[in-house]
Amino acid sequence: MAESESTLPGAQQHAASALNDDTAPRPLAHGFSVPTRRVLWIGALALLVGMGAAWIARGLTDLIDLVTNLAFYGELSARAAGPAGNHLGAWVIAVPAVGGLVVGLMARYGSQAIRGHGIPEAMEQILLNDSRIPPRLVWLKPVSSAIAIGTGGPFGAEGPIIATGGALGSLFGQLLRVTADERKTLLAAGAAAGMAAVFAAPLAAVLLAIELLLFERRARSLIPVALAVVAATALRYQFEGSAPMFPLADLATPGAAAIAACLTLGVLLGLASVGVTHAAYWVEDQFAKLPVHFMWWPVLGGIAVGLIGWRAPLTLGVGYGNIASIVAGQLGLAALLALAGLKFLSWVVALGSGTSGGTLAPLFTVGGALGGALGLMVAHAWPALGLDPRLAALVGMAAMFAGASRAVLTSVVFAFETTGQPHGLVALLAGCFTAYLVSGLLMRTTIMTEKIDRRGVRVPADYSADYLELVPVHAAMSAPAVTLRASQTVADTCAWLATRSPETAHQGYPVLDERGRLCGVLTRRDILRPAAEGASPLAALVARTPMTVVGNQSLREAADLMVLADVGRLVVVDVSNPGHVVGMLTRGDILAAHRRRLHQARVATRHLGWPRWRP
Repeated sequence: MAESESTLPGAQQHAASALNDDTAPRPLAHGFSVPTRRVLWIGALALLVGMGAAWIARGLTDLIDLVTNLAFYGELSARAAGPAGNHLGAWVIAVPAVGGLVVGLMARYGSQAIRGHGIPEAMEQILLNDSRIPPRLVWLKPVSSAIAIGTGGPFGAEGPIIATGGALGSLFGQLLRVTADERKTLLAAGAAAGMAAVFAAPLAAVLLAIELLLFERRARSLIPVALAVVAATALRYQFEGSAPMFPLADLATPGAAAIAACLTLGVLLGLASVGVTHAAYWVEDQFAKLPVHFMWWPVLGGIAVGLIGWRAPLTLGVGYGNIASIVAGQLGLAALLALAGLKFLSWVVALGSGTSGGTLAPLFTVGGALGGALGLMVAHAWPALGLDPRLAALVGMAAMFAGASRAVLTSVVFAFETTGQPHGLVALLAGCFTAYLVSGLLMRTTIMTEKIDRRGVRVPADYSADYLELVPVHAAMSAPAVTLRASQTVADTCAWLATRSPETAHQGYPVLDERGRLCGVLTRRDILRPAAEGASPLAALVARTPMTVVGNQSLREAADLMVLADVGRLVVVDVSNPGHVVGMLTRGDILAAHRRRLHQARVATRHLGWPRWRP
């Protein structure tokens, strides 16, 4: 800026101080931003949030085990025990229904926000409510989820833990003095820490925050999220060890034919992910048509879960053991197909009924079972391809989640981190990105965004650089600037404006003193106002210090300054001589800068469709 902040009155001083605030990123000439001292404070809070999320994950896991033992075995114990080994017979049908009743009561008299798997609700709060999640969800969500899952609900514990970790981060951001952007970072840090604490997949957790919650990749948000994930993962190692979540014997490096088979597998899982997403929301729509209060929907869903669980006990509960068995190749073709179909049916009905639970583990189970089944078929029919059924199950697990959620990088890295199999990475890339492609072609929304999209919430799908951040001021400004002399009279200037020459078509003019240095900016309205005395020099009309930018600043900085100072034009000055005017930048110039981008887009749309060979 040409003037110091202390000399800028009113809105201009506010604008300058806002741009120089330590909570904002420090822009550099090459377009990147660097952290500020504020990141140290947010990073410290994120460490606390991460540790809190890890303890929540441990507590929720124990609570699920406690409810499971009480509901299925009549024991007051928190030992790890799945519901599949129960001996209740047909009475097992009633257990999920009772759990659904409790969750329905909590949703009606506690908060409706506990319904569902939590990630869409967190996204909605980020996009519409400055990341403010009601504090009561910090305990309502985990308790309701523990009851739903502990009584046999076919959900994973990771969804509620992610939602609760996000609520904890949001609570920190509401109790302390932080900006909405920093509160979003703390929410994402808590959510990512929750995922890391469950699966010991820290990098996948960071990627999940980027792809589903942050909607950006900036140093000042990534650093706190990474610190929270590190803290949560370290505590997870302390609680449960550092072994992979789904241990798998070493995979051989797949050949070209096996990788081609994984590409095909990705296409099939992409189609399946589209079907799964549509089915989940179709079931939810059918529940909405029922002539009963939503409090009773989880009871009906629980009855369906119990009926399926009576005949297929492996469909009950979290089912992390099922995923481990699938990727380890311990299940046969019939068992894989049965598990995929019945787990999907149980989960889609329960989720559509509005009970509390996660989506990640069910999607991994269904996708892994489908992938494993297809892998067994391929290995039997075409052994020359060399496709390991375990690799097919791993690719199926990740591709299902990639297609349903479009968190494709999260899916690839998650499968790698939870199994520790580097030789599967190429196959994972092949399967996940083809599933991602198919899903994007066939489905506008995702399993994470469909619900809030129906409410009119616009969710960013692509994260690209701000175009205005890429364009320097000197590329869009009007130069040379048409200037006025401070000593010339108002009458002479009015007469000049009346000539209607090209130079008089502007709405604002820099005013220079006798030494040619900038002293102010006057608009046509300032000069032509009736109160202006004709014999007065223009210097008498200058009321405030001009807002200036230099040519190598970005249009984003210039646009922000215009908004904060409530001005429609900025004077562009020489970086080495702030008093020397080199041009003018108006709001119209900033809008015109988009012309090149729009032109390129129009040119591209002329060639949509299948490319044609042109000799």
